[in-house]
Amino acid sequence: MIRKRIAAAVVVAAALIGSAMAITTATSPTAQAAASVPVFDHIVLVMFENHAYSQLNGSSSAPYFNSLAGQGAKFTQSYGVTHPSEPNYLWLEAGDNFGIANDAGPSQNHQSSQAHLVTLLSQASISWKSYQEDIIGDVCPLTDIGLYAPKHNPMVFFDDVTDTNDPLSAPCIAHVRPYTELATDLQQDTMPRYAFITPNLCHDMHGAGPCILEDQVALGDTWLATEVPKILAAPAYRNNGALLITWDEGTGGDGPIGMIVLSPLAKGGGYANTVRYTHSSTLRTLQEIFGVTPLLGDAAQATDLGDLFTHFP
Repeated sequence: MIRKRIAAAVVVAAALIGSAMAITTATSPTAQAAASVPVFDHIVLVMFENHAYSQLNGSSSAPYFNSLAGQGAKFTQSYGVTHPSEPNYLWLEAGDNFGIANDAGPSQNHQSSQAHLVTLLSQASISWKSYQEDIIGDVCPLTDIGLYAPKHNPMVFFDDVTDTNDPLSAPCIAHVRPYTELATDLQQDTMPRYAFITPNLCHDMHGAGPCILEDQVALGDTWLATEVPKILAAPAYRNNGALLITWDEGTGGDGPIGMIVLSPLAKGGGYANTVRYTHSSTLRTLQEIFGVTPLLGDAAQATDLGDLFTHFP
C-alpha cells in the first residue's frame, strides 16, 4: 500500500517547460540521481494553451492564477518543446514527439509505440483517465467534437489505447472520459491515481470560434477559479495528492511558460529557484511518483521537479 504522509505546507509553483534545444542542455549532475519526489496517491495534471508566464504574471486578466502563484514559488527557466501544440502533448506522454511537427489528428499521426506513460501505468495496475471537455463519452474521441481537439489529448495518438483508431475502442472509451464526470469522481472519491485534464478551446486560453475575440487569459482564469477549488476540496487532493497546472508552449516562442503545482507535500512560503525544467522534467517526475520504468525518451536525461517538494526520511 502507498504510505500516507502527513503534509506540512501547500505550494503553488510557477514554472516553465523546455524547447527541444533546451531539453538537450537541461541535464544536470542530479538528473540521474535517485527519485527525489514524495509518493503521491493522486496526481491531477491540467493543460492550458499558448501563453508565456510573462503574459500571466501580474496580469489583471489572471487574478486567480496570481493568487495561487502568490501562495508558493515561481520557476522562471523552463520552456516548451516546439510548435505547434501537438508535439508538446506527445512529449509530456512519451518524452518524444516522434518527429511530428503539426497538429494533424490520430488518423495521420497515430503511433504504434507502447513506450508511453499511460501504458506503463496500466501495466503496473495504476488507474488513469483523460478528462476532456466537450466529448460525449460513448466513442473514442479521435476527431474534433465541439470545442474539443484531439491534438490536446495525447493518449488518443497511441494504437494500444485506441485499438488503432477504432472509434468504438473499449480501452479508449473506458479511459478517455467527459470532463463532466470529474465532479462525480471527486465527490465519490473514485478518482484514478493519474488524471489528465484538458479544458475546451474557449477555456484553455487557446481561443476558437465563439470566443476567438475575447480575452483568452481571462476565460482560462475564470475556468480555473471555478474548477480548481473543487479539486482542492476533494479527498483525492487532501489525502496525499497533487495538482499540476501547466501550459504547452508560449506565444511566438517556446516560453518561459507557466506551471502551477499545488500539494500538501511541497514547499511553500514564496520558495523559488532558477533550475531549468522541461516537459521531460514533468514526465520524469510522474514516472518517479508512480514508480514506473523505464524512463521514457528524454525523461531519462531530465532533472525532475523534486526541488519543489518537502522531503521525508
